[in-house]
Amino acid sequence: DLDRTSSKEKTGVFTGGYAIHPLTNEKVPIWIGDYVLGSYGTGAVMAVPAHDERDFEFAEKFGLEVKWVVEPATKKNDEELSREQAYTGPGANVNSGKFDGLKTNKAKKAITAKLAEISAGGPKITYKLRDWVFSRQRYWGEPIPIYFPVDFTEGVTAADVDPKEEGCEHTIRYDQPIPVDEADLPLELPEMEDFSPGDDPAGCLARAKDWRYFQKDGKWFARETNTMPQWAGSCWYYFRFLDPENSEAAFSPELDEDWMPVDLYVGGAEHAVLHLLYARFWHQVLFDLGYTKHPEPFQKLVHQGMILGMDGEKMSKSRGNVVNPDDVVDAHGADALRLYEMFMGPLEAVKPWQTSQVSGVVRFQNKLYNVVQAAVQNDDSVEMDEETTKILHKTMKKVTEDIENMSFNTAISAMMVLTNHLTSLKDKVPREAAEKLALIVSPFAPHIGEECWSLLGHDQSLAYHPWVEYDEALCVDNTVKMGVQVNGKKRGEIEIPKDADQEGAMAEAMKVQSVFNQVDGKDVKKVIYVPGRILNIVAK
Repeated sequence: DLDRTSSKEKTGVFTGGYAIHPLTNEKVPIWIGDYVLGSYGTGAVMAVPAHDERDFEFAEKFGLEVKWVVEPATKKNDEELSREQAYTGPGANVNSGKFDGLKTNKAKKAITAKLAEISAGGPKITYKLRDWVFSRQRYWGEPIPIYFPVDFTEGVTAADVDPKEEGCEHTIRYDQPIPVDEADLPLELPEMEDFSPGDDPAGCLARAKDWRYFQKDGKWFARETNTMPQWAGSCWYYFRFLDPENSEAAFSPELDEDWMPVDLYVGGAEHAVLHLLYARFWHQVLFDLGYTKHPEPFQKLVHQGMILGMDGEKMSKSRGNVVNPDDVVDAHGADALRLYEMFMGPLEAVKPWQTSQVSGVVRFQNKLYNVVQAAVQNDDSVEMDEETTKILHKTMKKVTEDIENMSFNTAISAMMVLTNHLTSLKDKVPREAAEKLALIVSPFAPHIGEECWSLLGHDQSLAYHPWVEYDEALCVDNTVKMGVQVNGKKRGEIEIPKDADQEGAMAEAMKVQSVFNQVDGKDVKKVIYVPGRILNIVAK
């Protein structure tokens, strides 16, 4: 289909028939064209050569009439338009009878309404989905619980033959499928020493004749030898996760009520037309049958961005730009790989991989480890000063909120700021700060998180320790930095209490030498003070 629609060479044949245009009663020739797909809509389209590139090429090749019915709305009365190519943009109708002058969107609605009025057509939404090929000719996968009657040559009875034997002529009636009784489920795969595909299009299970053929009520039957694809399990796995030990049902109604629907679905955009869509099919059936109380399986969808190769192109073997994560793990460790992937940018963004930048997160890991080692050398007598306390609580708040918002890159950035600050304390790193840092880094770098936790004297994994708690009051700055302008030009910067009045701001500004030099000996005509933002002194 893709080749047919993209081919520049147009082929076709006139059927000899005509259709009557429902609005003009004109005879419209009916052609068969290679680029018109039977799977698109009804398989028949009204070609408009003047305003569709492929229709135009087809009409040019076969000498068909090209009728122009749309012109650009910006066209001047005396302007000649090119007739050497199709005009595919919006505009206003021409040569369209009473629809002349209507803009494209209004013309579409008006014409559709007219067709509906005369019972010759109307608006319709169509949905397109390729056939879902559910069967696989391989061993692994759930066997399809269907079987078929087996017929033998005329005059031969089921008691006299065995279709498992070589040379036994028989016909499997695939046109008469029979479902396996529910009491006989689950249908299990046979034990096979050789489950290679083989040459039989029926798949390797066709060779398991003792499993395939069986007798029931004096008649022979043959099992379906195709197996189900991975979709058969993955389309409803989230239900089974609720109740994996249940041998009586797929999942219990109580656990469905307690846990469903899924809070968050994370997947690449390519999943939107595969697993996500198929899982909804599965879920809708289960909902209609009353197995689940929830009409939708997932509450929120997040598409993770694709990681491109270092050349900015999609990774592929043919381009030779594939980055093997095993190589990064071997060189720098799994934590470095995880940290870099999350630090590259927003989760939803498409990002090019840069191996040279992995060293940045490696340095962060090393600094963090050194900070914890410094804290280990101290006893609990090293207390946190006010600045460290504020930075710590701001970081815990930032990381906590960023994890909820899946803003992993900014969470890592905040931890880098905290680590740099603790590094500046040298051998005066408070133990409490090091422990909190080990806890908040663990979701991003679990190995170094656990190692640091152990260094700090904990026997049990930090996975069992409660998440950090921050004090909202300590996350708010009591002071603010703001620029000081003299006659509209910035001359310095001051740090003052957030609620400082104009008099206090001016007093602090006069302590800045560069500001004082610009004002000294001059008459202050006006002071413009916006608390927390700017102080502008007008002096003459």
